[in-house]
Amino acid sequence: MPVPVRRHCPPGQAHLSRPNRFGEQKPELAQFFAQFIVGINIMQQLFLLFFEITMLRKGPQDVPAASWLLKLLLPVYLAINILVMLLNGYWSTALMQVTVDFLLLLGFTWPLLYFSGKRARFPQTLCALLGADSLISLCAIPAIASLVAEPTELAYFAMLLLMIWHWLVSGHIYRHALDKPLFFGLGLSLLYILISSQVMVLLFPVVSTPS
Repeated sequence: MPVPVRRHCPPGQAHLSRPNRFGEQKPELAQFFAQFIVGINIMQQLFLLFFEITMLRKGPQDVPAASWLLKLLLPVYLAINILVMLLNGYWSTALMQVTVDFLLLLGFTWPLLYFSGKRARFPQTLCALLGADSLISLCAIPAIASLVAEPTELAYFAMLLLMIWHWLVSGHIYRHALDKPLFFGLGLSLLYILISSQVMVLLFPVVSTPS
């Protein structure tokens, strides 16, 4: 068995061979903060993008065609809409209703683009719909909370404006996705609202308690 040989360094140079642990962590810490700042910038740009879409200034063609965006938007969409359902009192079926609503959105949007020969636009269109819906639903939370706590005419009027806003934005997105006039997109958006509302009533009927 070979005996290890211990090398002796001069007293003045012994500290040079020791690793600078604090120095080794600085690049990792700087990289962490750099990635954090990049993430914040990306989130800010996405928020501004979907805000512009809800203002009818941009469309699904402006959404990045990236798979990571859908993975990011889907949990946000589910969380905000589940919160809306919980505020409305649907404690037992909140997750199921939001899941069904998402599946209806898929089942309505995919055939439209597929049979129109624009299947490649589906990821961007779906992301635009999810992002715009999440933003409008987030704006609707104060009005819904007001209706639950103390219904007022102002709260009802605010909800009506939010529903019209959602209808206009959805029609705007479908219009650009299909290269059709605005009225065509608004008609599709209205058709989706009617279909989804009927399906929701059939699957989740409101049980009224006798007074």
